[in-house]
Formats: sequence, structure tokens, C-alpha cells
Amino acid sequence: MPGGVNSPVRAFKAVGGNPVFMKNGKGSKIYDIDGNSYIDYVLSWGPLILGHAHKQVISSIVKTAASGTSFGAPSVSENEIAQLIKSAMPSMEKLRLVNSGTEATMSAIRLARSYTGKDKIVKFQGAYHGHSDGLLVEAGSGAATLGVPTSSGVPKSSVVDTIILPFNDMKKVESAIAANHKKIAAIIIEPVCGNMGVVAPINKFLQKLRVITRQYGILLIFDEVMTGFRFCFGGVQNMQKVKPDITCLGKIIGGGMPIGAYGASKRIMDCVAPLGSMYQAGTLSGNPIAVACGLKTLRILKKADYNKINSLCAKLCNAMQKIAKDKRKKITVSRFHSMFTVFFTDGLVSDYKSACLARTDKYADYFSAMMENGIYFAPSQFEANFLSFAHTKKDIEYTIEVFNSVITDI
Repeated sequence: MPGGVNSPVRAFKAVGGNPVFMKNGKGSKIYDIDGNSYIDYVLSWGPLILGHAHKQVISSIVKTAASGTSFGAPSVSENEIAQLIKSAMPSMEKLRLVNSGTEATMSAIRLARSYTGKDKIVKFQGAYHGHSDGLLVEAGSGAATLGVPTSSGVPKSSVVDTIILPFNDMKKVESAIAANHKKIAAIIIEPVCGNMGVVAPINKFLQKLRVITRQYGILLIFDEVMTGFRFCFGGVQNMQKVKPDITCLGKIIGGGMPIGAYGASKRIMDCVAPLGSMYQAGTLSGNPIAVACGLKTLRILKKADYNKINSLCAKLCNAMQKIAKDKRKKITVSRFHSMFTVFFTDGLVSDYKSACLARTDKYADYFSAMMENGIYFAPSQFEANFLSFAHTKKDIEYTIEVFNSVITDI
């Protein structure tokens, strides 16, 4: 395997040392093959919002697997999860299940181009929308971690229609749209960025995007692969009261199993084959095990009190920020509800440029020290951390205690 791993960030190249191989997880903790335990704030990069090996979710997987692992044909459970997602996000009048967030965003872009008859798209610096060619330019996530803003192997022709703008900069958006609106099919955005570290929208950025895209007949795509069902039973679109034209979802609707979805109004989605000419397909789309896992997870989340994890995360982040201030450390703890990033930089992180000012060497020391004390954070300065409903006050208090101890020497 390149780097010994199946996804770049897992190689620990950005933080030094060797990757840790995990054996099992339970609740808020994961355990490596050497028997060490860690309080897990990565949670399979977000979707394990109920924690590891949730009893009801595992039971649903086992029961479904006994009836078959894949059919390549429709099943009733696909309709059930589609209805549940639609009830949480009414903007998705129709949706199509796929196998990953990458497939969801790739398909959403194709759909936007099909519906509008235009080719150009707008994305924001540091935003990661999967590894399809047209979106892998000035991307976050592993690309930012390794200092590679674009990928080799991506031809210029694949990104010639991709316009890159700074996040939270409405003036740049207005200028770009004024110059290119007749050619722009869509703007795609993480409503809360998580792949350059956690960066939230400011100054009603999402609302202003909605106004200008409607004004010029441009579709607005919300990539809620990371944020969907993370902060509430729905998405940022519900919280911010901004209705996107197309929504993309990812692993959380499968409870951590490989799955994704994209959806929009009936009018837009009717462009998709077999009703329309926009082709997209997948043998494993709507896989019964992933759907069963997702259905159980979403049904539990529908009754959950999100204030629990949001307030726990606030307690953790506020304490870490206070400790950093008291110790006069240049640290910014950026949080949005139950997502957070510890940036080794000073001041507000509002875009990719300010995120890249963070000291990755300091983060590497911090990551290693926390891990040595049984706390697993993202092995990259430019990734998000998450809380789950399995995390306890004891977990938070211990994390604060360790942070207070290790930060002194960094």
C-alpha cells in the first residue's frame, strides 16, 4: 500500500511517527493492536456520532447481513431511508443513494451542469469535495495536510471550468459572478468547512450566496457530507435557514458504512436517468447493509438531544482556549457545535489563507503528546475533530487535564 495505508492522512506523515493500527472500538474509545486505548475525537472522520459499535446499530447490521449483502436490485429499505432523509431536509424532494461523499459531489456537479446547460463551477479554497478531477484543485483535507494544493494526474482540461474563490469573501464572489455568470452552473460549498480545519461562515455568507445565486440563475450546492445530521436532525441548511438547490450527504447516513446521497427538487432530479439524460449509476448504491446501518442511526438521532454533545464540545473547547490564553500560547480553538479544530495560530481562522498560517510543527508535537496520554485527535492540523453521544463528562475532563499538562511544553 502506498505509505502503508489506504488514505493519505492515516500515514501520519504530517505529524511524524508511524501510523497506529486499530483493532476495535467501543463507545467513545478505540483500541490499537498493542492494547492501548484512546478517547477518540476522529470517529471515522465524523459519522460515528453514536460512538463505536453502538449495540442497536450492530444488531441491525448483523440481522440484515444474514439476509444477503447485496442485490443489485431495489429494496424497500432504500425508500425508507430516502423518506427519512427527505423529512429532515425538505430541500431534497428526490434523492439518489450512492457509495461515498465523492460520488455524491461528483454527481451533483454533473447534475447542475445538465440542468443549467452551463459548464463552470465555483468552489472555495481549502474546501474538499472528494477526489474527483474537477474538484481536486486548491483542496483541503489530505491535500492541505501534505502541502499539495492540486493533484498530479489531473489534466488542466479537468479544472479549466473550476473557479476558485476565498471562503467568506463575498466581494470576490460578487466580482467572479459578475464576470462569469452566463457560464457558471453552480457554486459548491461546505456550509461549515471541515477540511481546512473547522471554519464557520461569517457575516451571513451563506445567506448572501443564496441571494446572488438566485439573482443570476446559478445553482447552490451544499456539501453536507460532514455537516449533515452532525449538529441537528437535518443540516446546516436547516439551522441557517438557507435552502440549497442540491444537497450532498455522506457516511453519517450510513452510520459509518460506505454510502452517500445527493438530492434536490423534483424538477432538478428529474434530469437524472432513467427520467432524464444525466447518467449516474452504481452497482452497490443502496447497499442493504449500509442502508440498514444508516436507518437505525438516523432513527436514533431523530429522538436525540443534540444539546448534549454540542454543550460538551463547548465545555471542552472553552476550557482549552482559556488554558492557551492563560499560558500565553498562540492557539485558536475553532468550533462549530460538535466539530472543532485546535489551530496553532493567533486570531480568527476565517478562510484557507488564515488556516495555513497555523504552525504544523507545533501541531505535530501536540498530537503526539496527546496520543501518548490516550487521546486521539486528527493526525493533521487541517482536519476536524468530533464529539459523539458516547463521549462522557469524564472523557472531557480528562482531555482538558491532559491538554493543560502537555501544552506547557509546546
